[in-house]
Amino acid sequence: MTTELINLEEAAHEVRLASVRLALLHLAYAETLVQSLGEEEGRELILKAIKTYGQMIGQEVREKVLSQGLPPLPENYGKGVSRDLPRFGMHERVEEVEVDGETRIRAYGCVLAEVWKRYGKDKLGRLYCYVDLAKYMAYNPEYKLAHAKAVPDGDSYCEFCIRSTTPAERHAFQKLSGGELPTLDQCSISD
Repeated sequence: MTTELINLEEAAHEVRLASVRLALLHLAYAETLVQSLGEEEGRELILKAIKTYGQMIGQEVREKVLSQGLPPLPENYGKGVSRDLPRFGMHERVEEVEVDGETRIRAYGCVLAEVWKRYGKDKLGRLYCYVDLAKYMAYNPEYKLAHAKAVPDGDSYCEFCIRSTTPAERHAFQKLSGGELPTLDQCSISD
């Protein structure tokens, strides 16, 4: 076996290429569903698929966290072997910031959002972003990772907050066929 080392810039470029493909794949499926089923039904099915996709990610992260002997709490999401996103290549940079006394995560230069904007499909692309809410609620239904800001909504970066969920939100997420995801994806619901 030959070992080839590449530098961080090259590795980030390779992740970026895969991220562009992911963004295009989402758009292709989403456009096909909307064109075939109409706006409302297509959107509903897209959100249902995104919820399922998020649940698959969240359950996998949960299993990895538990396998490390850690409880599935927000501070353990992504610890050790349980990270679900690459550290570089999908965004220009990610940072933690303090907003009104709470720690939030900001992601700048989202590759997926760049693709959706280039195709003039920000709103359709934005449906993909609900994966963040779904994966977190699948990881631990007591919490949600919601967007305070999102690039496809016209913001200059994505900003995420972690909130405790209410019993009503947990119930809505469990029974949800897709349409309620956008309502749950707000930082202010459980404030």
